[in-house]
Formats: sequence, C-alpha cells, structure tokens
Amino acid sequence: MNESSLRMAIVLMILFLFVLMIIGVPVAAALALACLAFVVFEGLPPMIVLANMVNGINSFPLIAVPFFILAGNLMNSAGITTRIFAFARAAVGWMHGGLGHVNVGASVIFAGMSGAAVADAGGLGNIEIKAMRDAGYDTDFAVGVTAASSTIGPIIPPSLPLVIYGVIADASIGQLFMAGIVPGLMMALALMAMVSWYSRRRNYPRDLDFRLGRLGRTFLDALLPLMTPMIIIGGIMFGLFTPTEAAIAAVAWCIFLGVGVYRTLNFRKILKVSFETVETTAAIMLIVAASTIFAWILTANQTARHFSELMVAFTDNKIALLLIITLIVLVIGLFMETIAAITILTPVLLPVAVGLGIDPVHFGIIMILNLMIGLLTPPVGMVLYVLSKVAQVPFERCVTATAPFLVPLVAVLLLLTFVPAFSMWLPNLIYR
Repeated sequence: MNESSLRMAIVLMILFLFVLMIIGVPVAAALALACLAFVVFEGLPPMIVLANMVNGINSFPLIAVPFFILAGNLMNSAGITTRIFAFARAAVGWMHGGLGHVNVGASVIFAGMSGAAVADAGGLGNIEIKAMRDAGYDTDFAVGVTAASSTIGPIIPPSLPLVIYGVIADASIGQLFMAGIVPGLMMALALMAMVSWYSRRRNYPRDLDFRLGRLGRTFLDALLPLMTPMIIIGGIMFGLFTPTEAAIAAVAWCIFLGVGVYRTLNFRKILKVSFETVETTAAIMLIVAASTIFAWILTANQTARHFSELMVAFTDNKIALLLIITLIVLVIGLFMETIAAITILTPVLLPVAVGLGIDPVHFGIIMILNLMIGLLTPPVGMVLYVLSKVAQVPFERCVTATAPFLVPLVAVLLLLTFVPAFSMWLPNLIYR
C-alpha cells in the first residue's frame, strides 16, 4: 500500500473510532474494533490485535492502578473523610468564606490518598456541600468550589491518570508524581484566591475563630490518615519503594486504620469495596489494553511524525504550537473520558511535544491538568454528574456554577505550560 492510501486508512480508522464512541459504543470496544478494521484492511492477521492488547497490560507499573483505587475506596468506606474535613476546617476556616477555603484544603489533603477527581467529589463532596449549605452559602458557590477543588486530586500524587500516562509515554512515574506536587498546590492557591474574591463580594462569614487548641486536637484526630500521603510520597522520594509498592503500602495502611484503629471497616465492607475496585480496574485496563494496539498502529506508520510535520508547516513558533496542543487536548477533554483521552492522545502529541524540546514529564502534567478541566465541562463532565446527584441540583446548574472557577484553573494551566520550572524543579532536584 502506498503512503497516501495508508494515510487515508489511518484517517478512516480514527473517524470510525469517533463514530463508534458517538453512537455509544464503550471506549475500549470502540478502540479495539477500529484497530481490528484497520488490521484486516491491511491484510494482517487479526491475532495481532489480541497479542498487542495482552502485551499492553503486561506491565509492572500498572499494578499500582487497582491498589490506588482500592486505597481511595477504603478511605471513603472507613469514614476518614470526616476527620480530614474537621482538620481542614480548623486550619483555614478562620478566613473570609472559611468553608470555601476548607473545601479546597480538604481536597489537597484527600488528593494525597485517592488520586481520582471523581472519588474526591463523591467522598468529600457530600460533607462539604452539606456543611456550606447549613452555614448559609449559596448552593451554586458550594457546588462550584467542590467541583473545581476535586481536580487537584489527580495532580498531587498519587494519581491514576499520571500512572496511565507514565506507562504509555514510557516516562518515570516517580518523576511524574514529584512533578505534580507544586502544580497541585498552585491550583489550590489559585482557587483559594477565587474563593476570597467571591467571599468579599458576597460577604460570606468566617466559619470559626482560629484556635490553636482546636487545630491541635483535630490534627491529632486526623494524624494517622494524614500519614497516608506521607507514606506514599515520602517512600518514593527517599527510594524506599517504587510507586507500585507505595500503592500496596497505602492499601495495607488503610486497612490497618479502618480495621485496627477506627474499627469502621469489617469483612463485608472490605469485600464490597474490593468488588467495586475490580469493576473500576477492569474498565480502565480494557481501555489501556485496547489503546496499545492503537498506539502501535500510529507508531508503526509514523503518524506522529506526519502530524508533527503538519503542525510545523502550519507554524514553527513554539508558543503557538504549545497553544495549539493545549487547545487540542482541551477540546478532546470536553468529549472524552480522561483515561481514554490519555491513551489516544499521548502517542500522537507526545512526539510533537518532545520535538519542541518539552520534557515528557512536563508534558504529562500539562496534559492531565487539561483533561481535569474537561471533567468540569459538558457534555461529559463526570465530576459535574457526580455533584449533580450529591447536591441534588440539575446538571445545567452545576455547569453554570462551576464556570467561573475555570478561570483560575486555566491561568495555572498557562503558567505551567510556559514556565516548566514550576513542575520540573522538584523532580530535577530529586532524580537528576
């Protein structure tokens, strides 16, 4: 097959993929079917699809995925979120619009345990929105802050999207985890600045006076849960274990807290949480497996190189190219689930980014933050659907409530895109 026919076949494969997803075919099945159609059209043996799918998930770092999911589920099931919320309230509740700041602070703490935005929205969201409503805050404000702060979860380690990206991009997951710490804190500060601005305009009160005794008491109450991110991040930073081993250590610690310390977990709850984890993991692994054959087809046919040449032909300005890449990821994030978007976009866009001199670790942070913004925008907007149920408000109202909080998130995204030092100085300090 000549080069023009091959390009047309790849374009048709991608179009077929999007048509299948638009009509409601699950992402994993759509990827596999589109790739199978291309392989058959090329006259290659169909078993190539199955072989690549199996090889795609035969990866040690991917073992971290079910364990991080299980750790987050155990934290929610053990009722540890209430202790985190109480400590955050004592720490920052004294500021104007105190519960708004508490909302962001609790998300930062929970981010070091779950690594998933939806888990944050579902676990902490119910507590946060109820507390803010009871204190007289507008429901729209409560929903908007909760939705925006939940996106911090997949940036601060541990992070399921960063694990998936690291496997597909063949990048160090440890470096990706370290690279997410400063950007996650920047997101928190930007959102707290937005909360302060809103609170002064609407005259929201301070939640409570600052008392050192209360802070110390709630800190001690939350100390053991707060050790979870210390175990994960500290263990990786000091070389005690790999990210995969850190995930297993986190699960063991969560079971110890739930069963041995707080006695809020029993065999039935652990079994229920385990089944939920298996279900979630299976869906993620199917997408990763199917994306492997997709990436193989694109790589074998030098699609990324052709795409890079096309973009450079359009403009050779690095800033313009970065903006184009950012726009592409943002638009895809509007219509596609995070894991699926990572698996489809990484093989295409990463070579372009590397060609521009962008470190794969830095690009990973940019991509994940882009896709987190997509969780707050229709028509997919998974976080918005979760909060719609939690807050019992229409989905459309969640969209309008969250829209103003996209401004600080986009501002942080642009800073991270054009100032790599924000995300790269910590991994460079530790690993290089």
